[in-house]
Amino acid sequence: MSRMFASLSEPNYRLWFLGGLVSNTGAWMQRTAQDWLVLTELTNHSGTATGIVTGLQFLPMLFLSPYAGLVADRMDKLKLLKITQALSGIIALALGLLVLTGTAELWHVYALAFALGVVTSFDNPPRQALVNELVAHPMVPNAVSLNSTSFNAARLIGPGLSGLLIAAVGTGWMFVLNAASYVAVIGALMAMKRERFYGGTVKVERHKGQLREGLSYVLHDRTLVMVFVLAFVVGTFGMNFPVYNAVMTASVFHAEADAYGIVGTIMAVGTLGGALAAAGRQGSRVKWAVGGAALFGVFGAVAAWMPGFWWFALMLIPTGFASITFLNSANVTVQMSVAPQYRGRVMALYIMVVQGGTPIGSPIMGWVAEVFGGRWALTIGTGVCTIAALWALVFWSREHRGVVGDRWKTYTTRARERVRWRPRNAD
Repeated sequence: MSRMFASLSEPNYRLWFLGGLVSNTGAWMQRTAQDWLVLTELTNHSGTATGIVTGLQFLPMLFLSPYAGLVADRMDKLKLLKITQALSGIIALALGLLVLTGTAELWHVYALAFALGVVTSFDNPPRQALVNELVAHPMVPNAVSLNSTSFNAARLIGPGLSGLLIAAVGTGWMFVLNAASYVAVIGALMAMKRERFYGGTVKVERHKGQLREGLSYVLHDRTLVMVFVLAFVVGTFGMNFPVYNAVMTASVFHAEADAYGIVGTIMAVGTLGGALAAAGRQGSRVKWAVGGAALFGVFGAVAAWMPGFWWFALMLIPTGFASITFLNSANVTVQMSVAPQYRGRVMALYIMVVQGGTPIGSPIMGWVAEVFGGRWALTIGTGVCTIAALWALVFWSREHRGVVGDRWKTYTTRARERVRWRPRNAD
C-alpha cells in the first residue's frame, strides 16, 4: 500500500476510518441543516443567532475539556467512545423529531447544541488519543492525516448533499439521517480487536493534581505553547465558516439552501486536498502549521472580497487547503510530542484551545457580520490569523535561532552554487 494510505493496512484503523467516514458525512449534513434552520426558518437571517448556536455547541469545551481528558486517560477509550457516540445519535434524533413535528423553536436548537457540546467534550480526547493505539508509532502522522481525509471527504459530500435534500424534503430529515449514521461508528468500535492494539491500553491511576500535571506538561514545552496560542487564535476567529459561509451565501449573494451546501462542498475540495497532501508528508510539522495559518488568513481575506458567488466559492478551495494544513500539522506536532500517560489530558487541552474559543469568536463574528456585513467579518476573522502566524514565526525563529541560521546558510550556499558563473570554453 502506498505511503499516503499506509495506515489502512491496519485492520483496526481501517474499521475506524470507514466508520468515521459515514458518521462524519452525517455530522456535516446536520451542521449544514442546523445553520440553515436557524438562519432562514427560526430567524430572519440572523447572523448573531447562527453564531450563538455554533458558540453553544463549543462552549462546554472551555470548561469540561481538561476533566474530559483526564477521564480519557483513566478510562477504557473504546467503552467511552461507544457511550459518547450513542448519546450524540440520540441528540440528533431528538432535534430531527422536533423539526419534523413542527414544534422546533430556537431555544430547542440552543439547548440541544449545548448538550451535544457536552457530549463532544468527552468524545474528542479519547478519539484523538486512540489513534496512537491503532497504528505503530511511526505511522501516527499518517493516521492523523487520514483522519483529516475522512473528515474532509465527508465534508465534501455532506454539505452539498444536505443542501440538495433540504431543498427537496426540508431540514428535519438531515438530523434523522445523522442519527442513523452513528450506528456505523459504533459498529466499527465493537468490531475492533484489542489484541491488535499497539503499546497496550495506557490507563492512569487516580491521584491528586492530575489536571495540573497536564497543564504543566504543556507549559514546559515552548513549542507546544506556540502551537497552542496559534491554535487558539485560528480556532476562535478563523474557523467560523459555518457562520461566514451562511452569511455570505444568504445575505451577501442572496442565494438559497442548495447554494449554501455547494459552498461547503467546494471548500471541502481544498480541505480534502490538504489532508491528502499531509498524509504523504514527512519531517517536522511546525513550519507547515505556521505557514498554513498565515496562508489561511490571506486566502480567507481575499475570498471575502470576491465580486460574485462563484468567485467566492472557488477562492474557498485554497482557503480550505491552508486551513487543514494548519490543523493537521498542529495536531501531529502535539500528538508526537506527548508521552502516552499524558496524551488524553494534553490532547484535551489542545482541543479546548482550538475549538473552545468558538463560543467567544463565533457570536462576535456573527455580530460583526450583522452590523458591518459578511465581507468585513470574514476579512477580520481570517486576517487576525495571519497576524498570529507572523508572531509564531518570530517566536519559533528565536527559539531555534541556530537551526534556522544553519538552514538559511545551507540554502543560500546551494543557491549560489546553482547560479555560479562559469567561463565559456575558450574554443
